[in-house]
Amino acid sequence: MTTPVTKIIAIDDDPTGSQTVHGCLLLTRWDVRTLTHALQDKSPLCFVLSNTRGMDAERAAAVTRNICVNLRLALADLAAAGTPVQPVIVSRSDSTLRGHYPVETDVIAAELGPFDAHFLVPAFFEGGRITRDGTHYLMVDDRPVPVHETEFARDSVFGFSTAFLPDYVEEKTQGRISAGMVQRFGLADLRGDRAGLEARLTALAGNACCAVDAEQQSDLDAFAAAVLAATARGKRFLFRSAASLLTSLAALPAQPVAPADMGQFTRGGRPGVVLMGSHVGKSTRQLEHLTANTDIVALEVDLDRLDDADGLIADLISGVERAQADGRGAVLYTSRGERSFPSKAERLAFGEQVSDLLVRLVQRLPADIGFLISKGGITSNDTLSKGLALTTARVLGQVRAGCSVVRCPDDHPRFPGLPVVIFPGNVGGDEALAEVYRIMRATRS
Repeated sequence: MTTPVTKIIAIDDDPTGSQTVHGCLLLTRWDVRTLTHALQDKSPLCFVLSNTRGMDAERAAAVTRNICVNLRLALADLAAAGTPVQPVIVSRSDSTLRGHYPVETDVIAAELGPFDAHFLVPAFFEGGRITRDGTHYLMVDDRPVPVHETEFARDSVFGFSTAFLPDYVEEKTQGRISAGMVQRFGLADLRGDRAGLEARLTALAGNACCAVDAEQQSDLDAFAAAVLAATARGKRFLFRSAASLLTSLAALPAQPVAPADMGQFTRGGRPGVVLMGSHVGKSTRQLEHLTANTDIVALEVDLDRLDDADGLIADLISGVERAQADGRGAVLYTSRGERSFPSKAERLAFGEQVSDLLVRLVQRLPADIGFLISKGGITSNDTLSKGLALTTARVLGQVRAGCSVVRCPDDHPRFPGLPVVIFPGNVGGDEALAEVYRIMRATRS
């Protein structure tokens, strides 16, 4: 019998989960043929971009179910052909605990289970997110702040009241999984006896819910090694994680192109465009730093003009073309601040309206721009899947910690070879966006 090949499959609720890896495929489609192609790819992992963080719970469940059904068919086809794949399924989500939990993990368990356990692993070191003693923290000025005390916990769709993961699970499952049922894997477990850690993992059964601490990459390296050893002995695990776990599971070598050299992919050394949909405070500060410290032209996407979308788009594209003619880049940024809505449904509907507008902007951008930086998870997903109409894209690597670079194929009908930076909304210091812009601009000025 042919030994199955292990493949890490991340079902990603926005396209930023690849922010710690390279060489892998991002899939914006999940038909059986596309999934089969990805499962046969040489990389040990792939990402299916579900974009469910921008949907309501019902639609998120339906999309996740469709992915799982097609994935099951693709796995069966490969097994029948004598090339079996052993999947390691990761429900990749936000490092600040936003997203459709437990909706997505419940659907994955129903369609691809049974699993012996599912693990919450929200640590993301490049973004300053650590988990200690069961509590998830955001590092702010080198000080750990429980994530429920940050703006992310006040999200109008995914808000929560506690950063202590067992209590978070109880809150999000509405008591179906009580805090006392959540098994904790602390730092002492990860840094202690490997055999003891593997024994604990091997004893798990019945889709037990587990929370995992991690303060540094070596913690997750130890956890991942034990997990893969248990998996090789037949255990089946599901993960709800941020990006850093994927680094440890994949165990990739250093990326072939250094972050500081990513400007080599900029087409003809020409100016580029920054598209900013993210409106969190960090993004706004990065925008202010970018405009104050580079020669980029700032163009506001005035969301009060959504009823005149055609006119707004025409004005913005004219502004981009004028900037390009002057040898300058342009940043297209949505009106700042979080808007209030009477219901989650209206908040999501407004978000989809904004996303549609940004997609149309991408489709109308000058064909000869040098590069594109897409700021924000949902914005980036729509940029790849709709604006650029990519079915798959390969990750070249990171231009800075947490910011992936992909490239349009050379036969793309409008933007051949265009490098695209996927820049999450909640990553980096105030200077980070300007730093990435300068690298892609291939200048330090």
